[in-house]
Amino acid sequence: MSNTNTKRRSGIDFQPKLFSSLRGYDKATLSKDIMAGIIVGIVAIPLAIAFGIASGVGPTEGLITAIIAGFIISALGGSKVQIGGPTGAFIVIIYGIIQQFGLAGLAIATVLAGLMQVLMGVFKLGSVIKFMPYPIIVGFTGGIAITIFSTQMNDLFGLGIENVPANFIDKWACYFQNIDQINWLSFVVGLLSILIIVYTPKISKKIPGSLLAIVVMTVVCWLLRKYAGLDGIKTIGDLYELPSGLPKFRLPALAEGETFFSTAQSVLPAAFTIAMLGAIESLLSAMVADGVIGDRHNSNTELIGNGVANIITPFFGGIPATGAIARTMANINNGGRTPVAGIVHTIVLLLVLLFLGDLVGYIPMPCLAGVLIVVSYNMSGWRTIRSMCRQSRGDIAVLFVTLLLTVIFDLTIAIEVGLVMAVVLFMKRVMESSNISVVENEMNVHSDGEKDEKLTIPSLTEVYEIEGPFFFGVANRFEELARRNSILPIRIIRMRKVSFIDATGIHNLEIFIDAAQKEGRTIILSGVNEQVYHEIEQAGIVDKVGRENVLDHIHKALARAEEIATTMRGAK
Repeated sequence: MSNTNTKRRSGIDFQPKLFSSLRGYDKATLSKDIMAGIIVGIVAIPLAIAFGIASGVGPTEGLITAIIAGFIISALGGSKVQIGGPTGAFIVIIYGIIQQFGLAGLAIATVLAGLMQVLMGVFKLGSVIKFMPYPIIVGFTGGIAITIFSTQMNDLFGLGIENVPANFIDKWACYFQNIDQINWLSFVVGLLSILIIVYTPKISKKIPGSLLAIVVMTVVCWLLRKYAGLDGIKTIGDLYELPSGLPKFRLPALAEGETFFSTAQSVLPAAFTIAMLGAIESLLSAMVADGVIGDRHNSNTELIGNGVANIITPFFGGIPATGAIARTMANINNGGRTPVAGIVHTIVLLLVLLFLGDLVGYIPMPCLAGVLIVVSYNMSGWRTIRSMCRQSRGDIAVLFVTLLLTVIFDLTIAIEVGLVMAVVLFMKRVMESSNISVVENEMNVHSDGEKDEKLTIPSLTEVYEIEGPFFFGVANRFEELARRNSILPIRIIRMRKVSFIDATGIHNLEIFIDAAQKEGRTIILSGVNEQVYHEIEQAGIVDKVGRENVLDHIHKALARAEEIATTMRGAK
């Protein structure tokens, strides 16, 4: 029986929640899932369109992504209630890839990101990815929110700028240079859209504010255009090809002279960013959902489901997708409890694509800008940032450096620098919590549940006590301390609080032992735990000091030191 369990654990951890949820599935659950799916589908319509347009593709691509990727994530994912599709977090990355590598580059980057996510799930990295430092997540999410907000000024104010610079600073310089081109009617439409979205939940929580804003402002703009002759407000139909018919399979159209492999090499860093960001956002969304419904998602299956979605969707014109926390919460709040609700939500979107595509063209661009401005506000997490400012200066530094780099440069650089800073900060904290001391004559020993015991250290003996991980930062401090002049021939290294030892720690320990043995000193290791013992045994340190000098308790180590000291005194 144990062999069977071992094999099961060592295989691929792919267990979609759809199949387990269908066991014992009844009409009451189906009814709730259908209702939740319809509502979430309605909520997703304006968001899918807005995210598609803001990313630099179009409304069709946004809807296709929500349909195909949303279906695959629900069918193959590891969460019962996750709703997948395009999200605001990807807007900045997608826009940058299109500017540099075109739509073909975006498609290849998305496929590569999907492959990476599948591999993450296959190699069971789901639990590891969830431990991304929180200040980095808050930092890049806030940075993305600021960037999304800044991309909407052209449509909100109706400036009519055809080629808005991608760079944040250049973008705002361009806005100020064209400030005299403001279309006040566009601004009013955008502002009213924002007010409708903000105040709708205070009147009714069942009506999606973004959908109501789009319906109301589309009707208003259509009436103004038809009966008042005011056609200065740009609509989706003025700028983009309208969605129509089923999505068709198509291969990425590479530019002349480009090959799949050359393009893949160029977009690989961006693909890695998409993979990591998608994994983090999806797993965080699933964790939040678990807390609400009292379930436990399978993170590795969730990664594989996301990966498959991102591999397939680009071949139908879609963009990167992941779990969307806002839509997932809307699903939960409206009664969705199985992946069937997520599948129903994609059917609703498909019906919109097939039968209501022409109506999408009447949606005013300033209204979509208002939708995305509210999305960016909700993403910003300014309350979290404000509360984190009361924490340690190191965490604050990681947060704001990540945020600023996301805004000024790009997400890849921000995450890389943020991770390096977080690692350095972690090492600093570990070093501060680690301690090395030298004891002679007497030492206090504390045992759990017992009183402190005062032990006498034998003559000719000193004790080095290491508390905390023995990694490279602490190992260098140990080496400096060990260099001090001492005439005592017996040294006990007490390691009961050493939880692990790295290669530098082993190397410095070897140097310490070699130098001591050359001077005729004896080294005794005390309180070595199983893991550390295995590491130093593999490195040959146990044989170097002698197995009789590697002991599991300080009492035994002191007794061994007394024995050696007695022998030394007798030899004299």
